[in-house]
Amino acid sequence: MWEVGTSMRLLRSGAPHPVHGPWAAQVGPRLAAAGLDRGRLAELVPPRGFVPDFLNPAPDGPAPTLAEELARIRAVPAAAVRRDLDRVAREQGRLGPRSRALYADPPGRLVRLAEEIEEYWELALAPYWARIRAVLDADVFHRSRQVAEQGTARLFNDLHASLSWSGNALRLALRQRSLSRRTAGTGLVLIPSAFTGPVPLTRVALPEPPQLAYPARGTGGLWAPRPAVGTAALAAVLGRSRARLLAELDAPASTTELAARTGLSPAGVSQYLTALRDAGLVSAHRAGRSVLYARTAVGESLLTAGAP
Repeated sequence: MWEVGTSMRLLRSGAPHPVHGPWAAQVGPRLAAAGLDRGRLAELVPPRGFVPDFLNPAPDGPAPTLAEELARIRAVPAAAVRRDLDRVAREQGRLGPRSRALYADPPGRLVRLAEEIEEYWELALAPYWARIRAVLDADVFHRSRQVAEQGTARLFNDLHASLSWSGNALRLALRQRSLSRRTAGTGLVLIPSAFTGPVPLTRVALPEPPQLAYPARGTGGLWAPRPAVGTAALAAVLGRSRARLLAELDAPASTTELAARTGLSPAGVSQYLTALRDAGLVSAHRAGRSVLYARTAVGESLLTAGAP
């Protein structure tokens, strides 16, 4: 959910982004066509300022699924929803019509909000998740080794320029309000994020442990063009057309787009993609009336292994 909220905020800002520009150019038109750029989630995630805490439930483990987090959102108590919306109203001057409906009927409207979040996920993040997840997992691996080999102080002092650890205290230079162990709850959940930036974000909602989302290492190269890879060896196993389609999916694309780029017939592309999906090499994601296909982590690894 941290990636849902921060990616929506980036899109709502409308400003060019030095890293996520290629992603925004692909996703923005899809969201507009689906009306999600002016939906329930968009109202709750302003271009700047407070985002309701109930949109970022405390994770139950290191890699919660979207379904698990949406179940937590649907179960948020009405009082907690209204408390967050009161703060949104104070900061933004008013609530939008969909947020007012949520305020009046939290249990019923949270169900609809969860459905819209799932639709946003399918359009904006799911087709790219293998690539995003690889960056996040690499960051977690690096930080875990850092703690084991060099200690907690080195971890915090290396997370971001605005963070520092000294004298048994963690200081966030850009946070407006101070926190103490007594008012922040126990523990601290660190969340690497591809879309959080340029400064870390915090969530404090007792009795849950505070959360700190920070820009993940490697995000700068997330959308950089991948080096061209040879598909000759892969074609001997998959067939030339399937290998070509797997290579073409550097960015998610529909059957029609792939047919136009490769010269294959739409029916042939559909047949080949079905075979690749059944083999776990690509995934399919509904985008309005069309379906977007994307390489899975397995497909990425196979294509990389086939490089000369």
